[in-house]
Amino acid sequence: MSTSKQLSAFVDTRSTSLVMLATAVWLAATAGIRPLMLPDEGRYAGVAWEILTTGDWLVPRLDGMPFFHKPPLFYWLTTLSLRLFGAHELPVRAASLVAGLCAAVGLYRFVRRYRDSQVATLSIVILVTQPIFYAGSQFANLDMLVAGLITLTILAGADAVLRLEEKLPYRAVLAMSYAFAALGILAKGLIGIVLPGGVLLLWLLWRRAWRHLPAIFWLPGALLLLLVALPWFFWMQHSYPGFFDYFVVYHHFRRFSETGFNNQMAFWFYIPVIFLATLPWSPWLARVFVQVDHGDAGRGGLRSLMVIWFLLIVAFFSLPSSKLLGYILPAMPPLAYLIAESFSHWLDRDRTRALRCYVGSLGLAAIACVALVVGVALADKVSAKPLASMARPLLQPPDQVVLIDQYPYDLPFYLQARKPAWVVSDWQDPEIARRDNWRKELADAGEFDHASRQAVLLTPAEFAARLCSPAAAGVWWIWGKPSAPEVLPWLQQQPVFAADQRHALWRLQPETLRKFCGEKPSHD
Repeated sequence: MSTSKQLSAFVDTRSTSLVMLATAVWLAATAGIRPLMLPDEGRYAGVAWEILTTGDWLVPRLDGMPFFHKPPLFYWLTTLSLRLFGAHELPVRAASLVAGLCAAVGLYRFVRRYRDSQVATLSIVILVTQPIFYAGSQFANLDMLVAGLITLTILAGADAVLRLEEKLPYRAVLAMSYAFAALGILAKGLIGIVLPGGVLLLWLLWRRAWRHLPAIFWLPGALLLLLVALPWFFWMQHSYPGFFDYFVVYHHFRRFSETGFNNQMAFWFYIPVIFLATLPWSPWLARVFVQVDHGDAGRGGLRSLMVIWFLLIVAFFSLPSSKLLGYILPAMPPLAYLIAESFSHWLDRDRTRALRCYVGSLGLAAIACVALVVGVALADKVSAKPLASMARPLLQPPDQVVLIDQYPYDLPFYLQARKPAWVVSDWQDPEIARRDNWRKELADAGEFDHASRQAVLLTPAEFAARLCSPAAAGVWWIWGKPSAPEVLPWLQQQPVFAADQRHALWRLQPETLRKFCGEKPSHD
């Protein structure tokens, strides 16, 4: 068999099952080789772990306090995965893996229906070997989940429009688009409907197909969206009256329009990011602008859909000053299509040369994807996993974890702790509200439940007072920097249970704690 025939599956595959299986194996191949990264993976795994241990699926909690930075869908999916498969890294990343898989297979099926199987195969191969998409599918935060749902919403909506134009049944697909949008709202908020709705509206207007708008703005679909998306938000507002102002006003509009948050970048930040994060495929995008056929390729104008989709996502996330790499993931599917389309034209005209370049790029892309994940695994040295793994066999349900002036998000998950930790810091510091960090997240969560805040967020003086309280009856696990004895000098008298360059862990027995009663441990 010739080399060209052997490589045909990477250029033109007609089996959806084969595509789905190969994509799933590829995306999951290195997903379990590294610990959870901080802060995002540790934070979201910790929230899901609390849902699993408390049984409260309605209220996401961070260290026992309501945590309303994000809606609950990612936590629900992750909790379900943990329940089914156990407390390991791979189940924590399952929501992102499934979202990446669904986005990729959805793109393949859509392009295959409205273009051809060659462009469809090229599209999915290029998409899942973009380093940013590959890594995003193995990263346990909300970015890939919302990107996958935005992708499915756009594809289902466009499919409905094209079926309508062909006078085919379309409302089942349109209902799917509304359902995906509702899940997008439950995944990240309003962008779950604003971005795909904007893409589809601009595409219809560009094609002068506004006559389809009444059919697309479908009342049963809107009711389905409201029925799926809104109950959780209304219940949270009913249970916590400040929820709407905090989640909608602050986290949607103020974070979008104001400065002062982390990761402030220039407006043009995503241009070099997209080029670098999709290497070695991104240089081939130049062929889109030099190919002879400038028509809108495919039935229904797929190229115009993909261009509008890509540009709107990039422009939208370029507006706020705070920018993160994962925000741009919804723009990767249309980018993959545009590159695939240019390669398909080249393959049709000069198959030998184009195939050589394609296979070379694919090999480099695969190496880049795996090297990125392995490199992160080797470089990440801040995880709590090594020390937590030593403590977990000894940790008992009555034991109390105490954190000194830090909150390692992954520690509760790796300890498999059954109750919230006490976090000792200067919670009276007025700078907490001005800095976007772990202390602000915990302080904000405490505003929704003052009793829980008083129980877990302690000043040094409050912590010292608990040494002789009934709460000191069990074993205390004290986690902090190796320099923690400078803050709590009485720790100098205690042996360190385990330590590394960044962390130290002490295990204090009840009798050890009792001997401090009557003393006033220094906390200056």
